[in-house]
Amino acid sequence: MDQEALKANLSGLERKIQILLNEHKSLKDEIRTIKLENHELRTDLRKRDEQLTSFKNQIKITKIVDYINPEDEGISELKRKVDEYIREIDKCIAHVSR
Repeated sequence: MDQEALKANLSGLERKIQILLNEHKSLKDEIRTIKLENHELRTDLRKRDEQLTSFKNQIKITKIVDYINPEDEGISELKRKVDEYIREIDKCIAHVSR
């Protein structure tokens, strides 16, 4: 091969390498963005799961309180305490969610 042909091949290879490097950088940036979005979505999902569990527990406690006979004096005190605990739990959940 003559020198001109070698220079042309070398120039073509350099262009192809530059294109590959640019594509590689672009793909790395895209992967970084997708990983960040994935992390944010997992965090959001975890928070929603915690909220759902909290709501389920509130429903269970509310059902227990509703089944208690309100005519008993000790029971009404128990209902009041359970309601108070629920409010306190709600405050704790709100604080942890921040």
